[in-house]
This record gives sequence, C-alpha cells and structure tokens, in this order.
Amino acid sequence: MALDLKELRQLTGPELADKEKQLVQELFNLRFQFGTGRLDNPMQIRKTKRDIARLKTVMTEVAKKEAKAKGL
Repeated sequence: MALDLKELRQLTGPELADKEKQLVQELFNLRFQFGTGRLDNPMQIRKTKRDIARLKTVMTEVAKKEAKAKGL
C-alpha cells in the first residue's frame, strides 16, 4: 500500500485516526494469514508496519502544529 507523506499530511486528524485503525486491522489480518501459512508475500507485514509508523509520525506532527497554534 505504501502511503505517500504528501497525501497523509493533507488528511485531518479524524481521517488519520481512521486510517490508523484500518492499517492496524490489516496488520492483524496479515499476521493471522502468516500464522496459518496462507500469506503469499511476508514482506507485506513489514510494509504495513512501516506505513503505521509513517502515519503515527504525521499524526504527531499534526498534533504539535495544533498545540503550537493554540498556544499563540
């Protein structure tokens, strides 16, 4: 799926949270498939983990910007 940072930065806070829920669910499904031996490409797990990390980084950036804007 490989998320693009430019696209992520255009999303709002609730949209980012929804996207995070989707990715965590996808990671769960991939791990389940891996455990049962049905996963064709195990690299999908790594890509999904990285997408989640990328998303959380953007969420932190957005939260910091909002906090800074409220402080001014």
